Amino acid sequence: MIYNVPANYPGFGRKVYPGFLQHTGFVAMNPERHAASHWDFYQSLLRGDEEDAEAHRRFYDEYNAVLDMAAEYYLQTIRVVFQEFRLAEGTWVVDGEPVRPQDIKNTALFTIEGELDDISGSGQTRAAHDLCTGIPENNRRHFTAEKCGHYGIFSGRRWRTIIYPQLREFIVKNDPAPRSVCKEDRCEEIDGNESNTSY
Repeated sequence: MIYNVPANYPGFGRKVYPGFLQHTGFVAMNPERHAASHWDFYQSLLRGDEEDAEAHRRFYDEYNAVLDMAAEYYLQTIRVVFQEFRLAEGTWVVDGEPVRPQDIKNTALFTIEGELDDISGSGQTRAAHDLCTGIPENNRRHFTAEKCGHYGIFSGRRWRTIIYPQLREFIVKNDPAPRSVCKEDRCEEIDGNESNTSY
């Protein structure tokens, strides 16, 4: 999976896990779903359903934008997390310091899983609660998004309409300091209890 960046590209000679291989792997996991999605896109174009076609374009513009990953980072992640289970077993050390999730105390924890996630297995994200025992129970939350796959957790309609609103509410609830959220020329100051709009 590791290749050198070819000539005529920035980073020539660097070892990377190429983006095109990552993308090929993602598509190969569900080829029928992608084929059906492209067929639906074609049908939308035939019907003149530009709104549906544009939603398809937006999704695949983002889905297809995969960057090369530094080989050192990728291989270390595979070894430390998935082969040696260092985080789960409490043996992970970074710069001479042990990584101790149980020492995390002054924050909140919101874990999210997709019901149909075929990359991260069910319970894999929820396990963070078992590791981060220093965070008070009332500052923790877990959410399983129904009919949602791995990618859909942070992109698309379910992210916008279901997941993001809950995440935003959780952040506001667990951060008493006022924050300004700006969209275009309008800002809202959010403090968990009220919203003050300014222009």
